[in-house]
Amino acid sequence: MKNTSYKTRKLKKTSFLKNIAILLFAHIFIKILGVINKIYLTNKTGFGDEGNAIYSSAFQVYALFLTISSIGIPNAVSKLISERLAIGDTKGAQKVFKIAILFFGIIGFLLSVILFTFAHKIAYEWIQIPEAELSLLALSPAIFFTSISAIIKGYFNGRENLNVGANSQTIEQIFRTILTIALIEFIAQTTGLDTKVMAAGAAMASTISEITCFAYLYRYYKSVKRDIAVEIKNSVNYKYKGIRQTIKEILCVSLPMSISPILGGINKNIDSMTIVRGLKNFMTDTEAILQYGILSGKVDTLVSFPLSFNAAFTSTLIPVVSSAKANGNYERAKKKIEFSMLVSVLIGLPCTVGMIVLAAPILRFLFPNQPSGAFLLQISSISITFLMLNQNINSVLLGLGKTVLPALCTIIGLIIKLVLNNILVPINPSTFILGGTAGAATATVIYHIVSYFISIHILKKNLKIEFGIKNIIKPLIATAMTTIVMIFCYNKFLSIFSENLCIIITITISAIVYVILLLILRVFSKNEIMLIPNGEKIYNILKKLRIYKD
Repeated sequence: MKNTSYKTRKLKKTSFLKNIAILLFAHIFIKILGVINKIYLTNKTGFGDEGNAIYSSAFQVYALFLTISSIGIPNAVSKLISERLAIGDTKGAQKVFKIAILFFGIIGFLLSVILFTFAHKIAYEWIQIPEAELSLLALSPAIFFTSISAIIKGYFNGRENLNVGANSQTIEQIFRTILTIALIEFIAQTTGLDTKVMAAGAAMASTISEITCFAYLYRYYKSVKRDIAVEIKNSVNYKYKGIRQTIKEILCVSLPMSISPILGGINKNIDSMTIVRGLKNFMTDTEAILQYGILSGKVDTLVSFPLSFNAAFTSTLIPVVSSAKANGNYERAKKKIEFSMLVSVLIGLPCTVGMIVLAAPILRFLFPNQPSGAFLLQISSISITFLMLNQNINSVLLGLGKTVLPALCTIIGLIIKLVLNNILVPINPSTFILGGTAGAATATVIYHIVSYFISIHILKKNLKIEFGIKNIIKPLIATAMTTIVMIFCYNKFLSIFSENLCIIITITISAIVYVILLLILRVFSKNEIMLIPNGEKIYNILKKLRIYKD
């Protein structure tokens, strides 16, 4: 009896907000480790911005291959699994899982072989950074293991058990950080400060960490396999579907879901293919690679950090919306969607302003050996809020089965990005301030803004979501007032403390002030507060403080 009870707990669903809490902690922790990893590499003698350029260019090609093999799979499997479980078809859900493992495992293996085989051609002709060949070779085996891992994550996401995916990602990032430092130090001690080899060492650390992630997921699945078999035995509403029909169903869902991530991967590869080429018009090859390293290494890392807060919401929205669609109950889902979008705005706005105001001090604080790139960070940070909202909207549309629409939005934005990159990047910044690498950053911002406005229009047309300008007035007021406090604190404390300590104090005070302002302005409604864990207790405290009234 004890064993049965324990196993049942493993398979038990977790609530929407508990899932968010689990993913929020995991994604923040993972991003912190990722930032630590990037700080170490950028400040490491012999790596720096050049190493970031070599590694990033290889990683973006790898990521594009990975997108083709697996990125749409977790969401597709999650959607199909949750739909079957919603009607009690456990046996059908398991069949989807097994067929997906076999089919996409083969695709992942083939793409690993292709990347390994064509690494030389890609490095020399595609991205024009020959030093990236070793990194591409080191990353190629990871595609296969990540493809399998993605399916297992999607399977448990569909069961609304997001602990599994969160734990695997955490383990992966821990191993990645430790192995990166260990391998880079070993290479530095044995072969000298060869940037090309050090970048390949960082790539190899990524591959080993992906294998470790797969090992964890496989062992977890084996531990609950017997209990899944019991569920299958008691399955109801099972409708037989052949292997070919099941594969077709998976592809019908996964291919449209993969289009947007694939296009997003192409977006990153547009930078890797156009920035170095365009910059060579007015600077040396080495200087061009360094400029790409600044944008792809430091700037992209900092801009993507706030997305870790948002990823928790986007991962939970797909199964929630899919389940609501299967049951025909959209009201519950709409409240969670609106809440998720509001939180994205509340996180995105202060992060954008903070990075614009404190760009140079932040870079000096995190990357003292390579502090350049403040202007690029200021431009790129404008896209944070739009990018976070796009993530939410695309997840909702995918959950609704509108898989082609997010792709169309991305295609439009991608065309704009490609055209602007080719126009702006070859322009010398001394002639036009938004030329060169800043042109690529500007093109990315415009891409995300255009995608957002198209996506929100489509969402409101398909699902009557009440989210507009009225929802962001109070967050804008809170952000504006916090910005004044931020500027005052930084200028005041700079004459008293060191710049690094000043940054820490300023950000801490600004965050506290921002939260207080959100409460004073009553940004959250009573119902939204009740969605938060212990929401009733929090609401009663706020009522005693006379912030809220019944």
